[in-house]
Amino acid sequence: MATAQSPLARQPEKLDYASPTQFKFGIHQLPKVEFFTLSANVPGISAGVVTRATPFKDIPLVGDKIAYENLSVTFQVDEYLENYVSLHNWMKGIGFPTNRQEFRTYRDVTSNTPASGKTQPVDLVGKAIPDKALYSDAYLMVLSNKNNPIVEVNFKDVFPVSLGALDFTQAVTDVEFMTVTAEFAYQIYEINAL
Repeated sequence: MATAQSPLARQPEKLDYASPTQFKFGIHQLPKVEFFTLSANVPGISAGVVTRATPFKDIPLVGDKIAYENLSVTFQVDEYLENYVSLHNWMKGIGFPTNRQEFRTYRDVTSNTPASGKTQPVDLVGKAIPDKALYSDAYLMVLSNKNNPIVEVNFKDVFPVSLGALDFTQAVTDVEFMTVTAEFAYQIYEINAL
């Protein structure tokens, strides 16, 4: 495919810039985080590089794996800490810090997508159990300057990997509402024009 040589053919058709404030973020497992979201990102990706050694200069070649950065979401914490606690409980259910029952309770009861049907205890070896309750799908909707959706970024099988601290202090001179940043891993994301 040849590159267009005409100056008119090389001009972009849409001249508007993307606005960093025109977006909507949603995640099924955390509905109270959606309303308070301050920032979310489309994570960066990087491609692997294979290096072929030569006696002169090593030659880089196209690799075969892509690495995705984590999804980072910053949100304001509500007065009763409900959105923070919902994310904390998700992580606690995945990691079960005090006993294995926490994992089962989260998977079968607490999750917004609980496992269906009768499941075996997590400490017994046996048939594989559904783990969909541990994941959630998420989206980042990019809006036009008229707040119409134009691009949707869909994240598949999102789960939290870190949750920031809540810092309380008497040293502030003006009210600064609390914000927290959470990091999520995911299987893959796709960008779709609407």
